[in-house]
Parts: sequence; structure tokens; C-alpha cells
Amino acid sequence: MKPIEVFKALSNESRIQILQWLKEPDVYFTPHEGIDMTETGVCVSQITDKLNMTQSTASQYLSMLQRAGLITTKRIGKYTYYQRNEEALRSLAQFIETEM
Repeated sequence: MKPIEVFKALSNESRIQILQWLKEPDVYFTPHEGIDMTETGVCVSQITDKLNMTQSTASQYLSMLQRAGLITTKRIGKYTYYQRNEEALRSLAQFIETEM
């Protein structure tokens, strides 16, 4: 984990909102084509729609979260699905607790 990259990714309200939504995807999203969101993740189009912004902006936000290691992706057919990286978030919490 690179703390600077993580904190940069978290310095935007929409990116934090994405992480909050992905924590409980069944609460915030409707399953995409019968996909189990807990196992597979949430489709990029669902996140884009919920953010109410352009696909390119949403993709930039997701890419930044992915580079920081806070989310993971899974490609199924023509769709990309996103999930929180719980291990990375636990490492971040431990870093804040012990180093800051």
C-alpha cells in the first residue's frame, strides 16, 4: 500500500461514496443480469448511473481507486465489475492506527 496514492484517491467525495456503496452493494444497486454482487461486484454502468456523471469521469474515479488498491475488478464478457478490496482497507485502518 502506498499511503499517498490511497489518500489521494480518498480526497474526493464521489470516490468515497463509491467505496461506501460497494460495502453493501445489495442495498445500493439492483443485480445486473442475475450477477451475485457480493461475489462478483457491481457493473461499471450501475456505478456510472448512480453517480449521475459521465462514463469517462466515473471510469477515471474507479481507475484511481483501483490504482490505490482500494477496489478490484473482474471482467465477465463485455462488462467490468468492481468490488472493495477489504484487505487493503484493513491495512489502511491499521496504518492510520499505528503510524499516524
